[in-house]
Amino acid sequence: SPAGMVLSVLVILLLSVLYEAVKMGKAVLLRRALLALPRSLSQEALTEPQEGDGGPAQGSPSLMAFPTSFPRWFWFHVGQTLFHVVQVVLGYMVMLAVMSYNAWIFLGAIAGSTLGYFV
Repeated sequence: SPAGMVLSVLVILLLSVLYEAVKMGKAVLLRRALLALPRSLSQEALTEPQEGDGGPAQGSPSLMAFPTSFPRWFWFHVGQTLFHVVQVVLGYMVMLAVMSYNAWIFLGAIAGSTLGYFV
């Protein structure tokens, strides 16, 4: 029916827009994760006490100098993983719809991808 076809094209269009939004969200999350990484992970940076510290007498220098942003980076990585799973699932759903070889579904996927990238 024509109404069913219009609804199908609209759903594929929205899935394509969502795919592009997830792709951009993943890139933003990657940028934040890279900014959350410590500047240096070299052995010297981990073992040397920072200026103003009491020295090694307060505890293990490698544990005291370890950056506190590690847990934040880890949660960014978990978020990236979830975004990746959603992106793969959406991509396969759109691909499966396009493989129906329906021109209108194909045009809906193209229009949605274009609109999602533009927004």
